[in-house]
Amino acid sequence: MIMLEIKGKWVIIMGDMLQPGKCITTSQTISTLAMRIGILGAGQLGRMLAQAGEPLGHTFTFYDVAPGEATTGIGKTIVGGFSDLEKLEAFARECDVITYEFENVPCESAQFLATIRPVYPPPSALEISQDRVREKTFVSELGLATPQFEPASTKDELIKACDTVGYPCIIKTRRLGYDGKGQARATDRESLERIWEELGEAPLIVEALVSFSRELSVIGARDTKGTIAVYPLAHNTHVQGILHRTEIPAPSLTPATLESAQSIISTIMEALDYVGVLTVELFDVEGTLCINELAPRVHNSGHASIDSMKASQFENHIRAITSIPLGSVEPLDRAVMYNIVGTLPPLRKVLELPRTKVHLYNKSERAGRKIGHITILDPTPESEAIIIEALAAR
Repeated sequence: MIMLEIKGKWVIIMGDMLQPGKCITTSQTISTLAMRIGILGAGQLGRMLAQAGEPLGHTFTFYDVAPGEATTGIGKTIVGGFSDLEKLEAFARECDVITYEFENVPCESAQFLATIRPVYPPPSALEISQDRVREKTFVSELGLATPQFEPASTKDELIKACDTVGYPCIIKTRRLGYDGKGQARATDRESLERIWEELGEAPLIVEALVSFSRELSVIGARDTKGTIAVYPLAHNTHVQGILHRTEIPAPSLTPATLESAQSIISTIMEALDYVGVLTVELFDVEGTLCINELAPRVHNSGHASIDSMKASQFENHIRAITSIPLGSVEPLDRAVMYNIVGTLPPLRKVLELPRTKVHLYNKSERAGRKIGHITILDPTPESEAIIIEALAAR
């Protein structure tokens, strides 16, 4: 078998057509690599995955509990519950390969789908990332640094765990929660009664408060053959638990920090036999990297890659799960991305800036909701000031 690129599409020429003197005809011997891709979830990450996959000839079917605004008009959507095995099977039969755009897909649903079609990233990775105690334990057993942590399933265990870790500490639900939700900061024993109730009296993880200089993330892609490509480290700034600004490549990185980030994500991917894009959120503690969380999917901190990298995180996720060679992760330019959260800002002055891209997700406005992002290439303090002013004017 050999692979060729014909009219912008990768094609396979089957081995039996490579015999001497045998004529190759497109209609009979060449099959395109275009695939029917199923995505669990119908949000903006699914939207951007489909936008990246469409030029490669792929078609998309989304499955979610409700129609998604972000994916309207991009592909077919099947609405159904994640416990509805009949609908899940019908969805799977319409796909060649299945992936997901958020990590709260029930693991049992992904495992069921994997009996019918390939599911990437593997459900085992999903299972680990859905439970913060399992995730931290898994990472620690690989010899990678994490904050000190203790599990707590009862109020008494919570008190003991906080005493062990020390105050102040961060208390999170073991499952669910994102963008700052499902967590609280405890400063003393007296605050635990309130926190226990606020977090729903659910199983928890208590983590030591890490004194870090900045938050980073590293995104990597691994294909079905085990080839790994790692994007430049990103520097992230959060506001009220939601990502506000990402700069990529992150400035002022030592060679040792870069090597450490690549080693961390490669080690995790290899251990999980991972396929697709993985994100590792990191704390920079005086040049030493400490793992905060894993995200088994494309990630908000990688959105700038659409405009600033030779192949975006979305394109490489699609390439990885469809067994197409990974694209280059070389940056075309330095970039800064700002999230648009809640309501749309006035964008006229932003769009007047050279080398600025606005990406809107076709989502209705709502407090705390990500509805788009702005990416500026080769940013200057002046151009960033215009974006900040626009975001503040909402």
